[in-house]
Amino acid sequence: MAASWAERLAGDREALSTGSRAERTAGILRERIIEGVFRPGERLSEEELSAALNVSRNTLREAFRQLGQEGVLVHEFGRGVFVRALSTEDVRDIYTMRRILELAAVRNLRNAPAGALDAVRHAVESAEEAAGRADWLAVGTANMRFHQAVAELTGSRRVRDVVRRLLAELRLVFVVMADLREFHQPYLTSNRQLYELLVAGDAAAAEKALAAYFDAAEGQLLAAYADRTA
Repeated sequence: MAASWAERLAGDREALSTGSRAERTAGILRERIIEGVFRPGERLSEEELSAALNVSRNTLREAFRQLGQEGVLVHEFGRGVFVRALSTEDVRDIYTMRRILELAAVRNLRNAPAGALDAVRHAVESAEEAAGRADWLAVGTANMRFHQAVAELTGSRRVRDVVRRLLAELRLVFVVMADLREFHQPYLTSNRQLYELLVAGDAAAAEKALAAYFDAAEGQLLAAYADRTA
């Protein structure tokens, strides 16, 4: 397991050549969490991560601190840093924020940045391609990219950054789903339909469809959490 993610992170070293190394390191780890490389409860080894990314321990600790503030990682005294396991209260709060931000993004459709819908389309097609090869983890990642692209219809850097953090947390929620295919497959059709509404310029119908989407997904996840603790 360590070797697989270490090899993957070694390919991220080039991305650390510009900007704040701590911020870039946090960004890389956040993206890998979104992709499901690290799972809830997993301990993150400073030694192994610093070697994989070729960054100092101080840089890595600053990245850990940033992701801890975002609610993605947690530091346990005397034990180390772990990927956080979320609660039902976290799930409800995440979906409350998603409704506020993504529904507002859809309402802003008329003023969306040029090319914004291309990113939505690409995410839809990536999910469909991954489903075709039965890679349901990749379908989940493409779904994250879909919602990130929807949020970016706002044209707001701050909304983009907040939604990226929410999606990193959301990936930690998906671990409760026993069957990823059963969970993700219905949303392939929903995402395609939502994209088509956006292309048609029907923001009102798209907003209604996205609200129903959130209600269904939140309900599924809360039910899965209830089953796990029963």
